Amino acid sequence: MAQAAARLVGSIESALGVPLPVRVRAWDGSQAGPPGAPTVVVRHRRALRRLLWKPGELGLARAWVAGEVDVEGDLYEALERLAPLVWERDGAPAPPRAERLRLGRELLALAGPLPPPPPPREEVRGRTGLRHTLHRDRRAISHHYDVGNEFYALVLGPSMVYSCAYWDGEGGTATTLEEAQRAKLDLVCRKLGLRGGTRLLDVGCGWGALAVHAAREYGARVTGVTLSREQAGYARKRVAEAGLTDRVDIRVQDYRHVDDEPYDAIASVGMAEHVGAVRYRLYADRLYALLRPGGRLLNHQIARRPEGGGETHRADPFIDAYVFPDGELAPVGHTVTILEEAGFEVRDLESIREHYALTLRRWVANLESDLPGAARLAGPGRARVWRLYMAASALAFERNRIGVNQVLAVRTRDGGASGLPLRTRDWR
Repeated sequence: MAQAAARLVGSIESALGVPLPVRVRAWDGSQAGPPGAPTVVVRHRRALRRLLWKPGELGLARAWVAGEVDVEGDLYEALERLAPLVWERDGAPAPPRAERLRLGRELLALAGPLPPPPPPREEVRGRTGLRHTLHRDRRAISHHYDVGNEFYALVLGPSMVYSCAYWDGEGGTATTLEEAQRAKLDLVCRKLGLRGGTRLLDVGCGWGALAVHAAREYGARVTGVTLSREQAGYARKRVAEAGLTDRVDIRVQDYRHVDDEPYDAIASVGMAEHVGAVRYRLYADRLYALLRPGGRLLNHQIARRPEGGGETHRADPFIDAYVFPDGELAPVGHTVTILEEAGFEVRDLESIREHYALTLRRWVANLESDLPGAARLAGPGRARVWRLYMAASALAFERNRIGVNQVLAVRTRDGGASGLPLRTRDWR
């Protein structure tokens, strides 16, 4: 098995038809590939067996989460170099059948004849029934969020805000993560026109940062709903410590079960990605019904680029299996259309794509500052999942493969009055 790296690189380059842009070090200590490039370390032949049984992104993800594949050097640079070969090959021609068989035999000889090991325990299992039923949504949210508040505190920092921050200055260099998250919370409150006594529904309230900010800084009366019990417990403690229990109510509740309307304003920040294609119109209809005439909705949501074929929502295999089960991204135009069909008038759309790339890089830096601690808190596999997903997502935002948008919509009054200022960016 000497010189496994050279054999592996040769097989991969034959399959792709282009030189491999990273260096490879195999389990036998051999190396191949361009000197000075980031090094992909294949620690065990099991990684190849995973790829043979599940070619592409999911097989690679399983090997990464299991620790059988790693990167030495700059992770971002490695992902940048690999992106055109792994994530951006849609439509690339496959090798002829005879060549595929030859490559399969070569990889099988390198990998060994044994079947692949089971998927890492961090992978979602046992999903049954229709997507986005109440039961299945609860399990999906629990998989992602109920992994320990201490782990999230390490990654997110003291703000405990798990959505795109709002940066100031060139490249965000003049702003800390905490300042940028506070600026985002304030932007949401100003777009919603919050003031003393405003009834705000925070859909997917997370760890309570927006609810506390809206009540403390704007005097709003806030109801926050989440399906995560760990989030709710943390948020309630946060509300109590801020002395806001008379103005903030945190519930473990699905938005479909909220029945104490009308609300003056609704914030949905980083939640709609979980709704999915089959429920998105229901989501829009329900939020419309919960608002009083003249009430505003701020929908802050990640979007993917539109593609041909009429497909609207789509899930990424790695993200679906390890990060956001059943999460689906749609183009922003589709989201706007559904909101309008539900009766909303869309009044403003702000793209803050670059802001999310900056946010994710700060989260990755937080995680990498204490990887052993993250592994103790959430397990080594989970720490590896979050590091890969956040670094890859940062690059996806930078390359405009995905975006994030704040859509401000209003339920107009009878006669069409919106209640918004003539200059809509003068948020009041």
